[in-house]
Amino acid sequence: MKRNELKRKLQRGEVVLGPFMNCSYPAFIEIVGLAGFDFAIIDMEHGPLEVETAEDLCRAGQGAGLDPIVRVRKNDAPQIQRALDIGSAGVQVPQIETREQAEAVVRAAKYQPIGMRGISLFTRSGDYSVYGLSGITDRLNEEQMIVIHIEGVRGLENLEQIITVPHIDVIFLGPYDLSQSFGVPGQIDDPRVINGMRMAVGKIRDAGKAAGTYANDVETAKRWIDAGVQYISLSVDVGIFATACRNLLAPFRSSGS
Repeated sequence: MKRNELKRKLQRGEVVLGPFMNCSYPAFIEIVGLAGFDFAIIDMEHGPLEVETAEDLCRAGQGAGLDPIVRVRKNDAPQIQRALDIGSAGVQVPQIETREQAEAVVRAAKYQPIGMRGISLFTRSGDYSVYGLSGITDRLNEEQMIVIHIEGVRGLENLEQIITVPHIDVIFLGPYDLSQSFGVPGQIDDPRVINGMRMAVGKIRDAGKAAGTYANDVETAKRWIDAGVQYISLSVDVGIFATACRNLLAPFRSSGS
């Protein structure tokens, strides 16, 4: 398991940036790393990716200098274990609403004495046992991160209890699902969404944890960085490609060519 530079950047108070990845072609995440992003979120919740592909994306991303985080489909111990066994820098778990659900994530993601993650060290995270097994569970407990999503009104209401759960590195606020939970789906600039997120960021920071969120553009990212967010998911690989295609074509279409 390689040293997790993403975790250390967050501990130093730095802002980190990384897109969501939906594409299976490893060159895309490799380019993201070579371009200088700190991390990328391999999306197994909304994207079409399966675990074998996610493992190859981890290899490509780490080879290009970024730390890959795998977002699983739900708070499910086998999914969390597989996301970590493939050698990712951490797991990102959606739809956390209570302290008990957050504690279940930690139990699934950490080995004893912290949690109850199932042990098979003949995996990519265990370097396939090549370097021996002594101390490896402690090292993985230290290096691999836990990111949880708060993306509903109930999660905001229970945030003060959720943030007391130890071993969670980032609490990620999902603006689009929050907008839906507030009854204004897609309206991420609605005052209820913005105010709820700002309140949450303050509580998360006061608890000594890193706050995260999604931003679709630079202006939104800067606004949340100014509000105290450290972990910024900046756009999505397919969205970045779509924007580049539109911008490349626009001068020709606008000139009538």
